[in-house]
Amino acid sequence: MPTTSPATSSRAEVSAVSASTLSSPATSASDTVFYGIVNGLEVQTFVPSQRLVESDLAALFKVGRNSVREALQRLAAEGFVELSRHKGAAVRLLSAEDTLAVLDVAERMTGLLARSAAINASSSGLVAALKTCVEDISAADAAQDVVLFAKVRRRFYRVLLDMSGSRELKRLFPAIQLPIVLAQHRLPSLQKIRVRDYRQIATAVAAGQVDAADAAGMAHVQHVREEIVRLLNDPPAD
Repeated sequence: MPTTSPATSSRAEVSAVSASTLSSPATSASDTVFYGIVNGLEVQTFVPSQRLVESDLAALFKVGRNSVREALQRLAAEGFVELSRHKGAAVRLLSAEDTLAVLDVAERMTGLLARSAAINASSSGLVAALKTCVEDISAADAAQDVVLFAKVRRRFYRVLLDMSGSRELKRLFPAIQLPIVLAQHRLPSLQKIRVRDYRQIATAVAAGQVDAADAAGMAHVQHVREEIVRLLNDPPAD
């Protein structure tokens, strides 16, 4: 995995991903760094094992180094970053065992999120917004726009979280370390799986089909796991 400094990354990409977060918009300088790194994993602005240099991050996100330190502490606490007294900060690199453990949690949480959204679908006033997300995801996929796809994907999950009405899901769901898994295992097939599965999740949620929504949410992560396990068992030749 690359270990280059983020100073070499595209500033346009960083600006795009840091402007759109999974839970709520950044409200402080440390939020900007925190969500910029988490969301940047999806578009490979940041990659597992990459060193995170405070001065580079401060320049990249146009914030003070105290804000960078605060964000790195939060990222470490949530398992996205590893801090070393001698080596500094680096994006966490997951073992195969850790990868599957993250997917186990993501499977249950995604099913619960879809179930909760389906329960409240009719009263949420967000069904149209959810359907729009699905169409926008398909359009971004057709345009092969990676940054736009990532942005709309996060909006899809934000709508589901808002539909769920659950404070606990809004607190816990963004903390799942799935961005690291997806950054570490970049498979072209995963985007097509998302397009198909998100449509199935949205259809069940919009119809208020609670059990079907739960099953569709869990099935999505199962499909992702199947692709990653296939890669782990049969890695490509160098």
